[in-house]
Amino acid sequence: MAGPVLLNVPTIEDSRGELGIVDTGFLPFAIARIYYLFDVSTQSTRGGHAHKTLTQFLVAVSGSFSVELSDGLGNDFAFSLRSPREGLLLPPGFWRQLSDFSSGSVCLVMASQPYNPEDYIREFGQFAAWKQRR
Repeated sequence: MAGPVLLNVPTIEDSRGELGIVDTGFLPFAIARIYYLFDVSTQSTRGGHAHKTLTQFLVAVSGSFSVELSDGLGNDFAFSLRSPREGLLLPPGFWRQLSDFSSGSVCLVMASQPYNPEDYIREFGQFAAWKQRR
């Protein structure tokens, strides 16, 4: 997996509403953990770290938020997630910062691994040095 990419979530629509489906085969990884961010202040940021091996899929199931990414080598990416119809596939090796949360927003995250504190890089300088060594 080369870099971050937006994916359209398969949906089924009928008179009752819409159903978003993320099942086996949609993502390029098996989901090992699911968590969500909610009641995040519109002035707050989340993230501020990178993962060495973890892949994630982020969806704004309610409201919206922004995702700013850096590969640590001078390339930056920005995404605005505003719909449960799409999500951001985020491979390992990217520094992430989530911000601009709308009131009532919910960020659903599907992750390829259980929580492992050893997988986190929490200082950007250490992250950039790690990327240079790879």
